[in-house]
Amino acid sequence: MNFKNYILSTMLLLLLSVFPAFAKVSVTARLDSTNLLMGNLTMLHLEAVQDKGKPGGFPIFRNLVPGQGYVGVCGDSIELRTSFKVDTVELGSGRIQLNYSVPVQAFDSGLFRLPEFVYVSESDSARSNALTLNVIPVKVTADDPIAGFARVAEPENPSVFDKVPDWLADFWWVILIVILLAAAGFWAYRRYKKEGTVLRKKPEPTPYETAIRKLKELKAKNLWEQGREKEYFTDLTDILRVYLDRRFGINAMEMTSREIMDHLYNSDVKDKRDYIRQILSVADFVKFAKVRPLPADNIEAFENAVKFVEETKPEPVSQDQNPEEAAPSAKSVKKRKGGEK
Repeated sequence: MNFKNYILSTMLLLLLSVFPAFAKVSVTARLDSTNLLMGNLTMLHLEAVQDKGKPGGFPIFRNLVPGQGYVGVCGDSIELRTSFKVDTVELGSGRIQLNYSVPVQAFDSGLFRLPEFVYVSESDSARSNALTLNVIPVKVTADDPIAGFARVAEPENPSVFDKVPDWLADFWWVILIVILLAAAGFWAYRRYKKEGTVLRKKPEPTPYETAIRKLKELKAKNLWEQGREKEYFTDLTDILRVYLDRRFGINAMEMTSREIMDHLYNSDVKDKRDYIRQILSVADFVKFAKVRPLPADNIEAFENAVKFVEETKPEPVSQDQNPEEAAPSAKSVKKRKGGEK
């Protein structure tokens, strides 16, 4: 080997060692069949050659819609399944070949030109050759049998909710309302059976509250100021008679003034009899003797009625006190009435 041949050999080795660094990305596309019956599957093969160790891929298969399972091309007439496989083949000299096997399915008939598939590896990219796919329509006649629906596929990871019936999942709110109404009806029935009413009864006013309210209403009428003393004392004594009946059990509405005073003498409030005596005395003169009392008598009768009601109202019941002991006067009066009979 002369010097000239040595130089040429050396330069050739240098070029071969440097050439892989300048190698480009290349992509080739092919179909198993260019004719496809509508609805059937064929396989698209994409072969990408690039440098080993560099990341790469087809952007069309990135940012996929979760759960969709395919990428639509040609106006979504052609579907590229995302369940493709990738095999790697070592080419030597730092180069590799990635073989993509992508299932293809078509649902529209016609001649379709598939797009050029772009492969990107770092800053380098390449486009595949264009492919044409002829989708053959399915010939259907009126006499052809119609296939039934496919069975529902079971979920891969079933949960408890997958076993819930559809009607229960769709109308759960109706079921909840029915349950609540049934519970409310049962509660209302139990309450009515126990208390005789569904709604809580408004507590009746006490004899003290009723008497005080009636006295205020009587004062607001200004009867004796208008010369209507008889009506004034009739209302005043009726208020006291009702109070004596409800508070002490004395049937004062059916008693004379003398009988009322006798019952009060045998009660625990006999020290308050002077209030009632003054009122009944003036009232009897007005109603039976047709005497017009002085304004001072009218005022004193009203004040005595208020004093009698205020001084005989039940004491508030404490937590440690027996409720029956809160009104000893009424209890003692009823016992005396029973003894008299």
